[in-house]
Amino acid sequence: MAENKKSSPPSGVRNYDDVRSVSPALEHYTKTVLLDGVWKRRELTPRDRSVVTLAALIARMQTIEMPFHFALALDNGVTPAELSEIITHLAFYAGWANAMSAVAVAKDIFHKRGIGIDQLPPAKDKLLPLNEETEKQRAKNVSNNFGVVSAGLVQNTTDVLFRDLWLRPALAPRDRSLATVSALIANGQTGQITYHLGRAMDNGLTQEQASEVLTQIAFYAGWPCAFSALPVVKEVFEKRTK
Repeated sequence: MAENKKSSPPSGVRNYDDVRSVSPALEHYTKTVLLDGVWKRRELTPRDRSVVTLAALIARMQTIEMPFHFALALDNGVTPAELSEIITHLAFYAGWANAMSAVAVAKDIFHKRGIGIDQLPPAKDKLLPLNEETEKQRAKNVSNNFGVVSAGLVQNTTDVLFRDLWLRPALAPRDRSLATVSALIANGQTGQITYHLGRAMDNGLTQEQASEVLTQIAFYAGWPCAFSALPVVKEVFEKRTK
């Protein structure tokens, strides 16, 4: 992070005096441990840390911190199109209301920075190539296991998510996976982590980077969410090294 970013106060407060007036210790941890510590670690780039943090904030609908981190993400190299697409993607993985709350915040940031609709992904775009064999097997497994439970959910998972959303080109597959895994960890959705972390690593996320996601998430979603994900992440790592 650049020098001017590390001294920025948390959003929702005017300056660090506001934080100090309530909790001197929180001000200290924010400055030294988080902004000048975790955000400086080399295991993830500042851009990746922004993607992880955005996903955690949107997943948990933490709008107070969104203005600061949306602006920081743009400063760290997340493009307006990518930010827009992250919000769209997380509507499916964190819920529509969460995405709409993020839209309200991003709208103001885009307006202040002169970001117009011409810089955003279109509603319909030429999709990335689909791995037909892999997707056919995924769809078959899900249908066999859950088709009789909720045929509509299974069909939309195939048609809307994996044959449309995941193929939109405005967000690289690795970044889409990074946002998904981060949102799942932040919301404590451990049952979905195994598949999506494996997919993320297939899409180019390294084990070192995946490990560091947990470190970053702990500060923005809390230690319990990060520790709840640890056994699942550990199992994924161990299976991939065999």
